[in-house]
Amino acid sequence: MAIAAVVALGTFTTKASNAQTTLPVQVQQIVASVDSGATFQDDAEEELSFTQDLKKRFIEGGPGFMGIVLLCLILGLAIAIERIIYLNLASTNSKKLAQNVEDALNSGGVEAAKEVCRNTKGPVASIYYQGLDRVGEGVEAAEKAVVSYGGVQMGQLEKNVSWISLFIALAPMLGFMGTVIGMIQAFDKIEAAGDMNPALVAGGIKVALLTTVFGLVVAIILQIFYNYIIAKIDSIVNDMEDSSITLIDMLVKHRK
Repeated sequence: MAIAAVVALGTFTTKASNAQTTLPVQVQQIVASVDSGATFQDDAEEELSFTQDLKKRFIEGGPGFMGIVLLCLILGLAIAIERIIYLNLASTNSKKLAQNVEDALNSGGVEAAKEVCRNTKGPVASIYYQGLDRVGEGVEAAEKAVVSYGGVQMGQLEKNVSWISLFIALAPMLGFMGTVIGMIQAFDKIEAAGDMNPALVAGGIKVALLTTVFGLVVAIILQIFYNYIIAKIDSIVNDMEDSSITLIDMLVKHRK
């Protein structure tokens, strides 16, 4: 009996020690999960507070001028995205196209080369088609057609780009105008109160400067898109000019 009691007591002591060892591990896991949940909640609150703060600043700037500045941003981005998509679709592999046209000229003549141009998208292929279409009138006529149609294609590439530059100039101007009007309103409040209250002056100036900040932000964003579009247009135009020279050389060689 005494031996059984000692064995039972040892078993109970072992289980108790195991329970004491396991309990802190479980507590640590619970604490870790609570901390991670608190961190996620803090991040969500921080993100939400930024959105709310942006909305608050926008409302403080005044719905009139801030709404117009926001409209400039929306319209400018819409035009910029449309131009970027159009320019990317207009980009073609001009070297491959020139090789295909030359092979078609050597194998099937002008009609086969025109068929290759019809099946290829982009301004370079259109210029090639116009030159090939006038090659029967002579190389000089084909060259004039290429130059004339190149100007038409350049106009298509630059379509609506001037509106982006307008919004770039208009957004900060509206912001400055809102700032001036806000300053006038702040001084009107000071005159009506009859006292130079620093809080009143600071609040009016802060609201007035918000329109300038938003106007400059809109201009910076649109300026980045505008510079990318202009660089893309210049690249395509240079490709068109180089391809035009290649086409004329190709036609001269073919007529010989």
